[in-house]
Amino acid sequence: MNKGKVCVFGSFNLDIVAGMARFPQPGESLIARNSMMGAGGKGANQAVAALRAGARVHYIGKVGRDDFGMFARRHLDNAGFDAVTLFTTSECPTGNALIYVAGADAENMIAVDPGANLTVTEDEVEQCRPAVAAADILLTQLENNLSAIEKLIGIAKDNGTYIILNPAPFQPVSDHLLAQVDLLTPNATECTLLTGIEVRDVPSAKRAAHALHAKGIQALIITLGTQGAVLSVDGETQLIAACPATPVDTTGAGDAFNGALASQLAAGSTLQDAALFASAYASVCVERAGAAASMPTYEEARERMKVAVA
Repeated sequence: MNKGKVCVFGSFNLDIVAGMARFPQPGESLIARNSMMGAGGKGANQAVAALRAGARVHYIGKVGRDDFGMFARRHLDNAGFDAVTLFTTSECPTGNALIYVAGADAENMIAVDPGANLTVTEDEVEQCRPAVAAADILLTQLENNLSAIEKLIGIAKDNGTYIILNPAPFQPVSDHLLAQVDLLTPNATECTLLTGIEVRDVPSAKRAAHALHAKGIQALIITLGTQGAVLSVDGETQLIAACPATPVDTTGAGDAFNGALASQLAAGSTLQDAALFASAYASVCVERAGAAASMPTYEEARERMKVAVA
């Protein structure tokens, strides 16, 4: 496979996960069935997914000068990336997330302290200009300070680097910024917040897609979990089917989808083929516990595609 270059700018969080029979009520204490600690954050998760799905990856992030930051550096150094640019600060802790995973569908509830992720400076972004210019794809999210995200997207636009924005976790962004993005990848909740249209199924996702096109966005993929994903380019929509899976932990599903999508686009796949691969890749991911640790390989996703077709 032709390995394209993906530059991922985004968050690193230390995840602390508790597996529960159900979510606790306010004021209630429950005994967890299990717990684990591991690497997370949308940026780091998507970078690992892109790497394992076949891309050459340069990850850019920021952590605190604390024990969690030391954990982050060890994890990133051992991940196998082509390059890592990791800025640090002593003014904020490393980002961290407290995660409940509960029920037969392995749904999750997450509380995030972004910490250092929100302190990326203009000078630090400027240092990333060569990495962004050299990449086929810039993949970024909204778990960092918006000023840094906007500047990095501007650098990518100036250098002809294809831009994927995963608008998660949601924060308000201008239509001007959205119009600079080559591909937007919201889930149903984020799409609802972006458009004011309640997205709960494929027909409502198609209505929301038309509203986003009116904002100047040419291409988008709205992920709908087990209902699949709606791919819309210049108003032409199609459904990308979800691959069957037996979920264990859905925490990293969106990150798996976005990282795998970026890897395939960087390798020269069409948007439709990349989305089909990403759907298969995410279906393997949710059958494993954890976020970054649960990302499958390129070969595993291809095997899942064969099973889904059969």
